[in-house]
Amino acid sequence: MRRLLSKVLSLLCGAALLLSQPATVWALGLPTLGDAGEMSLAAERRLGDQIMRELYRDSDYLDDAILLDYVESTWKPLLDAARRRGELPDDMDQRFAWEVLLGRDREVNAFALPGGYMGVYLGLLSLVTSRDELASVLGHETSHITQRHISRSMAKEAREMPLMMAAMILGLIAASRSPDMAGAVIMGGQAGMIQSQLNYSRDMEREADRVGYGVMTDAGFDGRGFVTMFDKLQLASRHNDSGGFPYLRSHPLTTERIADMQSRFELRGLPPMQAVYPATLEHAIISARARALATRAPDQQREWLRDPQRSDFKNESVVKQVTGLTTGLLTALAVRDFPLAKAWTERLGELVAKDAPAQRLQALLAAEVGLAASDPRAALNLTVSAQGPRPELFLGTQGRLMAYQQNPAAPTGDALTQAAGEVRTWVALHPRDGGAWSLLSRVNQAQGFTLRALRDEAEVQVAHFDYQGALDRFRAAQNWGREHPEGTQGPADSTHQVDASIVDTRAREVTLLLREQAAQR
Repeated sequence: MRRLLSKVLSLLCGAALLLSQPATVWALGLPTLGDAGEMSLAAERRLGDQIMRELYRDSDYLDDAILLDYVESTWKPLLDAARRRGELPDDMDQRFAWEVLLGRDREVNAFALPGGYMGVYLGLLSLVTSRDELASVLGHETSHITQRHISRSMAKEAREMPLMMAAMILGLIAASRSPDMAGAVIMGGQAGMIQSQLNYSRDMEREADRVGYGVMTDAGFDGRGFVTMFDKLQLASRHNDSGGFPYLRSHPLTTERIADMQSRFELRGLPPMQAVYPATLEHAIISARARALATRAPDQQREWLRDPQRSDFKNESVVKQVTGLTTGLLTALAVRDFPLAKAWTERLGELVAKDAPAQRLQALLAAEVGLAASDPRAALNLTVSAQGPRPELFLGTQGRLMAYQQNPAAPTGDALTQAAGEVRTWVALHPRDGGAWSLLSRVNQAQGFTLRALRDEAEVQVAHFDYQGALDRFRAAQNWGREHPEGTQGPADSTHQVDASIVDTRAREVTLLLREQAAQR
């Protein structure tokens, strides 16, 4: 995903260039530089959608229900606090997507995108030790979105584009007299523009820190998480960040940001900062999961498999044991050592028996291990509901699907039908959840509803902004419907015509979306 972010930056720079060219702006649906000097909310959302379409295609894109649920459950209170504080206006709240995507990358970072999208690297989740630290990063990035820093930066770059062009023209003129003078003029103009952009970015980072701190504390998170998170970021970057040349950096010095947050903390009359921020068992499982999913190095995986088998492992703290067992069982799962993964899942259950949030995550891990080993029993214990949580909905439905496929005549068929109804309600409430549409397609295919399954496959592509791919699947569904006019259930299948009508309607809607997408390129 890191390599794809270079494409994201090129898209943003390209959009800024278009903003400086009013003659082509309206054809692409982007605003000219008016009084506000910014993109419209609708244009910013379209740009965000375009970027997300590329990110969904990246091999590092990860839809992990457990990690995503943890991040979103931390982010939603921040959004609620931003609404209460007036940082999130109603029009922005309604127009923007407010979605999180995960990147399978060990880099300790998160990033805000136009249109209300936010990306979080697994490296960040593996580093933070509490929800408060995670909330500090999410609050900071959310403030970049609500303060519209991206569109403001693009507008500023567009305004300065004529100045840079003027410097280049002066350089060309000077070239006829002195090549050295031409280079000096051009480099001087470029340096001035770069320094101006860096100053603007640093001011935005300070604003995001200030607003983000207020949002996270108003949401009920501990403001000390902001300071301890900066400490961790400083340690994580010390190998390539000496702290020198602060005026040539886009962010303020980490030490400067720590001092600012500490002063805010002291002004609130709060107790002194703890030297070590305690980790919860719930977060220890999340952090270990992120670390295991982000790392593919065989040497590291072998070390994780050895760790819980050490003779002195039980002498470690409970948090370290939970971390080691979680990382170890997920590694055992990756190498398909199912008995070992199951044994460590049971040991993990003993350690977290008195911690409800961690106990819930252990139950989800047990379901994952069982499904990987073709044993759906643990997943059948999960409650499937359209009201969520999403991990239980996904794993519980997969368990019912596996049980049905293993024995179609068993009563689990009724359970699968009920689960399918819950997933169908979920996608009605969350139509942009591509993972849920994909799960629903598998369930419908297993039950013999081929037309519905094809429609669900198309909706996966719609959710990922691949309208051409979606249209291809809708057309495949239409062809299948014409070849099987009575559906799969015979003449009495009254739902077939309804499903066929839905497919036709959605195909027409996606055709229009495809034309709009092509016009915006």
